Amino acid sequence: MTAESSIPGSTEKVPGRFYSYLNSAVKIIGDYKGNEPLAHFLKNYFSREKKYGGKDRKQVAQLCYAYYRLGKDFADLSFEQRVLLGLRLSSNEIAAPWYALFTIYKVPETFSGTVFPWKDQLSLQMDPVAFEHSFWVQPDLFLRIRPGNEEQVVKKLALAALPFEKEGDALRLPNTAKVSEALSVNSEVVIQDLSSQKISSLFKILKTARDLQPVSRVWDCCAASGGKSILAADVLGTITLTVSDIRPSMIANLKKRFHEAGIKNFRALVADAAKPDGQLSRERFDLVIADLPCSGSGTWSRTPERLHYFNVDEIKTYAALQRRILTHVTRSVKPGGFLLYITCSVFRAENEDQVTWLQQQGWQVKEQQVLKGYELKADTMFGALLQKKEELLTGYL
Repeated sequence: MTAESSIPGSTEKVPGRFYSYLNSAVKIIGDYKGNEPLAHFLKNYFSREKKYGGKDRKQVAQLCYAYYRLGKDFADLSFEQRVLLGLRLSSNEIAAPWYALFTIYKVPETFSGTVFPWKDQLSLQMDPVAFEHSFWVQPDLFLRIRPGNEEQVVKKLALAALPFEKEGDALRLPNTAKVSEALSVNSEVVIQDLSSQKISSLFKILKTARDLQPVSRVWDCCAASGGKSILAADVLGTITLTVSDIRPSMIANLKKRFHEAGIKNFRALVADAAKPDGQLSRERFDLVIADLPCSGSGTWSRTPERLHYFNVDEIKTYAALQRRILTHVTRSVKPGGFLLYITCSVFRAENEDQVTWLQQQGWQVKEQQVLKGYELKADTMFGALLQKKEELLTGYL
């Protein structure tokens, strides 16, 4: 195509850079194989290709993400048509030249296809149609205000002219907001998705129920960078934390975050929760937080490339891993103590089915939630708080 093309039936020209953006996105999509997060791939690609300026990178990246928001369907469309259809469906602000290209490439005007084909495996209570449509919307950025910092945080955001909406302790901001330039991250606020913040309601049950013993010893067995541990400390108050993760890099990052957050009373270990640990298996905790590895399907609006490359057999793989972890870590819950089971999955096999399995072993469900972030421009999560019966045999669970 030439540097500029006329729009059929119009004298308007399409600037050549828009064709360049589209061609660059198609090339990147052809090179990307899903072996790493798309964000990492794009960062490395643009660092090698110095010809792209900041606006160019933003445009090309938007087109790549638009392509993956369509999932695996639309095989009858060309790469260019899929990119442009994804853009048409997912962008609220579309420049006039893109509309011209919709016409030139004969992009369908309406959605016709299946973005999420596994609706029959969704968690209970979810709206399959609303969830599928959520893949066309980029979630917002959410902050959680840490205790005692509300007034200063709101003032700083106002001074920085950063637009925000306040929902309790949660702040909703555009996902491009540079919050670290205005706020002390981890000290004043924590970057934490809205649904992840709502897990606090399960911690509050332990804090406010009069018939429950105070929770003091807590083990976060798949802690990652420690977001749930910081939330537990903020809600439950004075607790002794044990945190572990299989990845040394995550533990190193966690220690840095805890330092910034002012959390000192903790023990951090590199450990594989799927295997018995001699030290931890002999200990007994009031609460074990099990935010377990999963398909991550509740976060695919942020990472739509996972939607495209997902293999349904992964559900069974993750469900089996979750049960191995639960078999080991639940032994460390003291009789009468609690397990907080969390996933960022939307699949029933990773959520309600695991809770049913625990109930069969004698655990009692105190509360169970599907956190429907797809209705709120946020991630979708699952959380269940279970109590270990006093008479439950610790030799199994």
